[in-house]
Order: sequence, then C-alpha cells, then structure tokens
Amino acid sequence: MTKLDLKKDLRYLYSPSAKAVEIVDVPPMRFLMIDGTGDPNTVPEYKEAVGALYSVAYTLKFAIKKREHVDYPVMSLEGLWWVDDYTQFSYTERSNWRWTMMIMQPEIVTEAAFQQAVEDVRKKKNPPLLDKLRFEEYHEGLAAQIMHIGPYADEMPTVKRLHEAILAKSYQLRGKHHEIYLSDPNRSAPEKLKTILRQPIAVKG
Repeated sequence: MTKLDLKKDLRYLYSPSAKAVEIVDVPPMRFLMIDGTGDPNTVPEYKEAVGALYSVAYTLKFAIKKREHVDYPVMSLEGLWWVDDYTQFSYTERSNWRWTMMIMQPEIVTEAAFQQAVEDVRKKKNPPLLDKLRFEEYHEGLAAQIMHIGPYADEMPTVKRLHEAILAKSYQLRGKHHEIYLSDPNRSAPEKLKTILRQPIAVKG
C-alpha cells in the first residue's frame, strides 16, 4: 500500500504562520468544487453543498485505495468568497455573498474516477446537490496568506493585517478571498479554530 503524505508535501501551502504574512506561489491543483450563494450560516444550500463534497471525496478516497492500493488523506475544506459588487460588501450582511466550496484532490484522481464516485454516491445517498459538483483545475498563482486562530466571526482584524501587508510589500489584491478550514468546528472550541486566510496578489505595475 502506497501512502501519500499530502499535508507534508504541501506544508508550505497548508501550514502558514499566525504571526507574519507569507508570500507563496500556488501551483495548479485539482479540486472537487461546488458553487452557491447566500449566508453560509442560514442558507440550507451551504450545508447540502458541503455534504455532497465530503460524500464524493470519501468515496473517491476509498475507491482509489481499493483499486490502486494508494491511500491518502481527505484534505481540508476550502472556500472562495466574493460579491459581484465589492462596494456592497458587508461582513454582517451576507445574503449577497457568493462562494465556491472545494476539496483538493491528489494527481491520482482522474475525471473518470470522479464520475464513478458521483454515480456511487448517487446510488447510496443521492444528496440533493450532487449534480452541481465538478472536478476542475484551479491555478491560484502568487498569493499572500496567514493563519487565523479563533472564531470565524473574528477574522476581520486578521484579514486587515493580510491586506495591509500585501500593500506594504508593493503588491495589489486580485481574485477571490480564499479560506482553508483546518479545524472541525464541531470538534474544536471556537477560540482554537485554525483557518488559513489567503489572498491572490499581483505585482503593482
């Protein structure tokens, strides 16, 4: 049995400091993805989307382990967050938020394996948003990131630190705000939650 240590191999992307902003170059990676809109705390679609993601992610993991004799960890849930008009962005009024939730997949996972996993999940559970899932490459490129420790609702000061550091380093913001949820909120106290905050950047110019 071959074991892939994805978290070790990608440590530079998934273990940033909580003290200082780091600049990273994120390579193209493939993800299970699903899109949605609205407040993640109140719209049923969000919970259903995450449920569909994990159902397929674990089905893929066990299918690859059985068929290819390769084991790997299911990676952390990640989210891209944005609004169509950033002048209307509000951290407290989230009804206009748009999001893409996703889980990174190792190179051994193919489109055919993804399609088979979707069909296997359909036969067993058939979650309502299963057909909205896709398997897609995402190339984030140059980005700045920092670890936030604490409740999700307390992220804004850390986001501000991230943005200020980007501008101080003569970069500019681009793309979508990216969060990586390293902790399970059902198992960790709010003050101990670990979330990577990542912002794609470009050289001013």
